[in-house]
Parts: sequence; C-alpha cells; structure tokens
Amino acid sequence: QVQLVESGGGLVQAGGSLRLSCAASGLTFSTYVMGWFRQAPGKEREFVAAITRSGYTSYDADSVRGRFTISRDNTKNTVYLQMDSLKPDDTAVYYCAADAHLVTFKLGSGIDYWGKGTLVTVSS
Repeated sequence: QVQLVESGGGLVQAGGSLRLSCAASGLTFSTYVMGWFRQAPGKEREFVAAITRSGYTSYDADSVRGRFTISRDNTKNTVYLQMDSLKPDDTAVYYCAADAHLVTFKLGSGIDYWGKGTLVTVSS
C-alpha cells in the first residue's frame, strides 16, 4: 500500500519560512516524479513544484518561482519543499504527489498517488 505522509506545516508570519517534508512508502521512490500541489480556501488545487528522478525541477512560474525550492532524498524516500518569503496568499493545504510522468503534474489530473495534505497558514 502506497503512503505519502506530509509534515512541516503550521502557522508562520509573512516573510517567514517553512520546510515541508513528504515521506513515501510502498513504492519504488527513486523511479517516481515527486511533487507538491496546494489548495487555498475556496480555490481549485494548483500545481506548485515537481522534481524528476534525476533531480530536474519544475515550478509554477507565476506564484512560487524564486521563493520555493523542491528537493528529494532518494535514500530517505522523502521529498521536501523549502518555502521562503512566505506571503498570506501562500496559505493553503499542501499536498504531496507521486506520478510516473512530469507532464501529469502540469496537467493536474491523473496523478498516481496523493498524500492527505498539511496546512500552511501565513499571517500578515
């Protein structure tokens, strides 16, 4: 059974930082593209960032490029999202995701596996 378990969410002031972690089990982690989505209150879930097996990264250019950094540790079956210069607009539930193909993250549908999410709240 595949499990993706997020951690690291919480309350932070604008301008602060958080690092999210996602521990994966039940899958061959090193063969999957890993990534993050988020869903703000009243909005649709949106792509944030993804990282391929070899470390190629892709970000949603409009919202997080230059502030968020995705990374992975294949020895720990974990993917991370370092979030700096946080803004109130970053408030959302952040979901970890795993899929065989990077394009699936850009499409936003058909993802193989999802975590249950971790809440990030940024106060002004």
